[in-house]
Amino acid sequence: MARIRQKRKPHAEMNVVPYIDVMLVLLVIFMVTAPMLNQGVKVDLPKVSSEALPQDNNSQVLTISIKADKTYYWNMGTEVDVDTAQDQAMTLEQMTKAVTAIINQSRSQGKPVQVFVRADKSVDYGTVMGAMGGLQQADVGNVGLITEAP
Repeated sequence: MARIRQKRKPHAEMNVVPYIDVMLVLLVIFMVTAPMLNQGVKVDLPKVSSEALPQDNNSQVLTISIKADKTYYWNMGTEVDVDTAQDQAMTLEQMTKAVTAIINQSRSQGKPVQVFVRADKSVDYGTVMGAMGGLQQADVGNVGLITEAP
């Protein structure tokens, strides 16, 4: 008996298995590297209801953070940045020297600088006032304090 062959139509389907493999590899890479990208300084700010301070869009913003262990971190940018830390100082004296250098450099370039201080709520009042005194020694005229909304 002779077999009757049926004509098969060609399938025009795209094989997506390699694309799925590449996507899963990329997903794993992003899942592994994402936790390493957190560079911010964790500060538990006091909760206070207050209005936002006006910002000058033409000036540089220096954000100084004081952690609970009384170490100082700062970030220089065009806006208040609480997620990154460019540099750190262990003592008030080191922070004062660094801020003086930053202020002098910005003034020589003709750029005004706005300074904001954010401190952990467990930091004592004396530490924050010491930082304010250090900023005054660095010839900073106006200082804003950053809090979180309740």
